[in-house]
Amino acid sequence: MIHIQITKLLDGPNGTMQLQVDRRIEQGHLVTLYGKSGAGKTSLLRILAGLMTPEFGLIQVNDEVWLDSKKGINKKPGNRSIGMVFQDFALFPNMSVRENLLYGVKPGTSKDFVDELMQVVELESLSSKKPSTLSGGQRQRVALARALVAKPMVLLLDEPLSALDQAMRTKLQDYILEAHRRLKLTTFLVSHDVGEIFKLSDLVIHLEDGQVQSASTPSDFFSYRHLSGKFQFIGEVIELVAEDVIFVVTVLIDNNLVKIIVDSKTASELAIGDRVLVASKAFNPIIKKI
Repeated sequence: MIHIQITKLLDGPNGTMQLQVDRRIEQGHLVTLYGKSGAGKTSLLRILAGLMTPEFGLIQVNDEVWLDSKKGINKKPGNRSIGMVFQDFALFPNMSVRENLLYGVKPGTSKDFVDELMQVVELESLSSKKPSTLSGGQRQRVALARALVAKPMVLLLDEPLSALDQAMRTKLQDYILEAHRRLKLTTFLVSHDVGEIFKLSDLVIHLEDGQVQSASTPSDFFSYRHLSGKFQFIGEVIELVAEDVIFVVTVLIDNNLVKIIVDSKTASELAIGDRVLVASKAFNPIIKKI
């Protein structure tokens, strides 16, 4: 069990705001922090990591207290059992892939786990290469493996896959899920990708202006009861064409194109690039912007 109870004043997009979180997270859960840019998601990760100090706070991981502002306890990042992966990979450019991983191994710990991790994220053939010779997806796998070599209790992921193409993103999602389950981690993920959230998450915490708006399963959070139907898919609008009095919306779902007829009111609420939920109701497809 992780108990997070923090208050922190932040400079938000609309001025000063207060980040306020009071949650208990089940051990082994993968939690997505969801919300608009500037809502406080990354700041919460930084507070968990010990990189930012709140005005008031308590962070307890199982029986270990990482932060207790009343008692003057504030463990440094190196003394918290965490692994971190951010958008900038922060790999050591002068070290090989294997050397980058070995750097994170705790003293006295067997280095055999490095080989196991390299196998899990398919890095064996890249062992001797330097980060500058790797693709973005390969560097991201190295960053993920390096975050895991110390066998942390908590893994923090701040939109680590946002810059990758969909094929590589999907594969790395599989790596994250495999590592999360195999190592029995409690993972906090910042993501705006609805498909990714559905695939990975046990819980979605919705932050808005620093405040928790809800905490629920992905299905409950993204559900639209008026779109209830046997089939529901998430896709992206790639074309919107007017034809007489109706509009035809083309939605990309995985690698498939689906065309849906909508009225002018629905079309006015949509734009190219929107993420949408497509559902069936009485055999008719219905579309709703997420």
